[in-house]
Amino acid sequence: MAQKIMASLSATASPFCRPEEDPFLLLESTLRSIEVVLMLRRDLPLRRTWIEQPYGEEEITLLEEEVLPAIRQCLARVDELDERLLAKQELLRRCTLEAERRPLLV
Repeated sequence: MAQKIMASLSATASPFCRPEEDPFLLLESTLRSIEVVLMLRRDLPLRRTWIEQPYGEEEITLLEEEVLPAIRQCLARVDELDERLLAKQELLRRCTLEAERRPLLV
């Protein structure tokens, strides 16, 4: 859930990078695209651009059982890293505000 929220926030105007420069937004988009393609082409071979033999039932099953969960796991791990960095960022912001509010007495 937090991943979806962070992806949405990251996709908006950012002073850090453009959305197309964020590899994890690309990975999230790729996951959704693969899921849609597999859903729409249920029980049909999946063509590839560089190989004559399309993916059949066996290859599609491997995608569903191994590749998609691996992408989800990667995105979940990235979400954990983001949450940790956001917590550090918030702590630093609070410390800075507190330091500005209470100058050190010398």
